[in-house]
Amino acid sequence: MDPDPTIEAMRTAAQALRFGDARQRARAIQVAQDALDAAKALALSELEISRDHELDGASTLHGWVRNELHLTAGQATVLVRNVSSLDQLPRVADAATAGRISAAHVQAFRYGLVHVGLEKMREFEDVFLAVALEHDPGELFGAVKHLKDVVHPEDLDDAWEKGMDKQDVQVNAVPDGWHLNGFLNTVTGAKLKKVLDSVSAPNDAEDTRTGSQRRIQGLDDLLTSVLGNGLPSDKGVRPHLSVFVEADTLQAAAEHVRHAAQHPGYQPKPMPPVEPATLAGHGAIGPHLLMQMLCVSDFTAFLTKTNGNTQAQILNAGRERYQPNQLQRRSVIARQKGVCATPGCHHTHLEIHHVIWWSLGGTTDLDLLIGLCSRCHHLLHRGRLHIAGNAKNGFTFTTRSGRPLRRRRRTNYRQAA
Repeated sequence: MDPDPTIEAMRTAAQALRFGDARQRARAIQVAQDALDAAKALALSELEISRDHELDGASTLHGWVRNELHLTAGQATVLVRNVSSLDQLPRVADAATAGRISAAHVQAFRYGLVHVGLEKMREFEDVFLAVALEHDPGELFGAVKHLKDVVHPEDLDDAWEKGMDKQDVQVNAVPDGWHLNGFLNTVTGAKLKKVLDSVSAPNDAEDTRTGSQRRIQGLDDLLTSVLGNGLPSDKGVRPHLSVFVEADTLQAAAEHVRHAAQHPGYQPKPMPPVEPATLAGHGAIGPHLLMQMLCVSDFTAFLTKTNGNTQAQILNAGRERYQPNQLQRRSVIARQKGVCATPGCHHTHLEIHHVIWWSLGGTTDLDLLIGLCSRCHHLLHRGRLHIAGNAKNGFTFTTRSGRPLRRRRRTNYRQAA
């Protein structure tokens, strides 16, 4: 291990503590702390190889960390597990010892080594390192998880089956109300989330209720409506689940499931490395669950065209009219993968908006329609959010003050390779 990057990070922190302002001190301290965490993990790696922890009476490295460094079991586990990541990914180790990435980033790399494999993680080490340098650990974990879904789609079906085995919901009376607990499988949970997203969005920018208050009130309103009138609809379209799958993924999934059905007890034909199907509001799903949902669902095909990293363009679907027809609505939802178009928003219950308002001469053209959640739609009409452009060339989002909002890019592994 080259100690110079860590020493330099400590020297910078010491200088900032003496002369810097609060912002400089906070940044420099964080960099030094991250560098020291990595240096500590590498020191533990050497200790594990030499087994010198036995000199202090500790039979395991984990026990030595708890006894000598006085860390909790959880902290000790993180440090010891990070050792393998820094040993096997040298560029990650260099960035960590320089304080450029945190111990939490290293944990995400370790997840990749365990669940994706050393060969693939080394192949995409530079790609993931670039993500880690620019984004928080959660964003890096999401990128690594996406690669795992592409490389090992069968794990998605395994997780689905495990969820089916432990599903349960109980509503029990307690002195101060009702206690709800349980576990839902992938599909049932997605349905519940879809319903809660639909009924618990803020009314407008002045809606000061907490998230828990909105969810409970929305659930109460929904139950009242169900008991009295049945489920609510949105301009004739009831809330529904959306599954998005590329044509080559659908074909590969069908062949994979067909082969498994025709050869029970044998290793199924492996899936090629294609983009997995996604269930809106949940994430990637495996080929078996995809085919089961396809069997009991309506199916709508869309011809799309992509241009680099821009949003997929769906060809116009219907003549001009004031209210978007059902096909246009579904086209907008498909174009946005079932999620609100506003950067940073993840609500999945969408209302269709004319980018050029109808009252200002806008037309009901698919390229000028966009899907927004109720809250973002309210923000737009109240002047707090502005949207320009079109689906073909891309939409731009700005706040009332003109500050742009940008959606984070998703890593394209096949292009990066």
